Amino acid sequence: MNMIDDNKAKIAIIGGGAAGSSAALYFGQLGLNVTLFEKDASLVSGPPWCHLHAGGNLYREISDAQCVTLLKQSIDFLRFYPFVVDYRPTVIVLPITDSSTPEALLPRLKLLTDEYQAHIAKDPKNEVLGKPENYYQIYTKDEIKRLREKKPVNIPKTSDEWMIPVAKNIDLDKVQFPLIMVQEYGLNLFRLSAGAEITLENLESVSLNTNSIVYNVQQNFETEGWDISYVKEDISHTDSFDYLINAAGFKTGKIDDLLGAPCKSMVEFKAAYVSHWNGYEGTQFPEIIFHGERGTPRGMGQFTPYPGGYFQLHGMTKEITLYEDGLVANSLVSCQPKLGQDFIDKIEKSWTHEETEKRTKAAIEHLSQYIPSFHTATVGSKPLFGAQQIPGDDPTLRVAEVSFPRERYARCEIVKVSSVLDMIDAITKQFVELGYVESNILGKRDFALMAHLDEALLRQKAESIAVARDYPRNLANRNISKQS
Repeated sequence: MNMIDDNKAKIAIIGGGAAGSSAALYFGQLGLNVTLFEKDASLVSGPPWCHLHAGGNLYREISDAQCVTLLKQSIDFLRFYPFVVDYRPTVIVLPITDSSTPEALLPRLKLLTDEYQAHIAKDPKNEVLGKPENYYQIYTKDEIKRLREKKPVNIPKTSDEWMIPVAKNIDLDKVQFPLIMVQEYGLNLFRLSAGAEITLENLESVSLNTNSIVYNVQQNFETEGWDISYVKEDISHTDSFDYLINAAGFKTGKIDDLLGAPCKSMVEFKAAYVSHWNGYEGTQFPEIIFHGERGTPRGMGQFTPYPGGYFQLHGMTKEITLYEDGLVANSLVSCQPKLGQDFIDKIEKSWTHEETEKRTKAAIEHLSQYIPSFHTATVGSKPLFGAQQIPGDDPTLRVAEVSFPRERYARCEIVKVSSVLDMIDAITKQFVELGYVESNILGKRDFALMAHLDEALLRQKAESIAVARDYPRNLANRNISKQS
């Protein structure tokens, strides 16, 4: 039983996704009284994510300023969550049908390399994306042909070793050269779910309420705080709190409606498809991104590796990842954007076998344009899916953290998971002003409790969460090599 110090501020967090769990971990380790409400049986079960976006290299359409912010946020995230990282690089490929060229990416990559070096100069602990001189590397067609003759390495440690399976499998006549390898690492949501749950259960200052549904929030004018009503194990409860953090993800608007808070937001349904490639169970691939125009038949393709021959796939076409009416905005009468019932059924019930087969096979076909032998891949499981909030009215926004539309109320607005530390810093500033914490806490990153998680326990927990959600246990694991 967790011991709560009633003399400290009581913080309620609604939603145990990446934002809510990270806030609970952070403020719980500062010793604040934290209560986390999550409607599901385990944490971090929202929309799929699988990589850092360290510098935003996957999104050509966003500004350099957003890319620089994403790089800084990714460094913070890696330092806070080292156990979530899959140390494999990402290869960026431009098909011959693309209107741009690989050379057009180089100025941004040079900018990010300089930014990365500057972060390391400020603090050597920021060197978490490999050596800055290796942040990106380019490969000519001749170099790829040379690597094509090499034998794959079981545990790749150099860029060349990681590139061998790409060279052997990619259709050289359909892509532009050079290919670009970037130290953009993978992230494992099942390991985050497991590590967060293990850590929170061991924090005396945190009360973790899973399988709990919040149905009402009222302002308590006597205490200037909040009364939160929720149902857990079929029993209704109401507790009082000093501060409320709304981390309810795509249902954030429902809490805003209860509070009468001003709002402007969108919700987008997202899905990624799980495939299995027989014969490649022991091959360690980097992630491969094939750039393309969003919403067209040649939309960006994303090939994300997991152990055991499993690959998570995105295809930015309407037949694969993008859905008609899958992006909706809030209305004048409600802060909660209203997704169509078919999307709600997917999120709250299940996918049909027919749609899983159809869209996963379409994703396999999409990636097979550039990796011909991948056409033999099969459906690996149901998709990874969920809905994501996007603050404001710009669907291309990639950098957002938090807003404060009411007193003692924070609305989490992260779009990318690596934004959680900037979100937490902004909330911490409010806590300093309210006298909850000392000002020297700002920017604190290193917590020993998470840095020393038992790997065997973490892996077992992550695998059990994946299986409980009907996914292959391999999706809870990561590559065993760390690039030198």
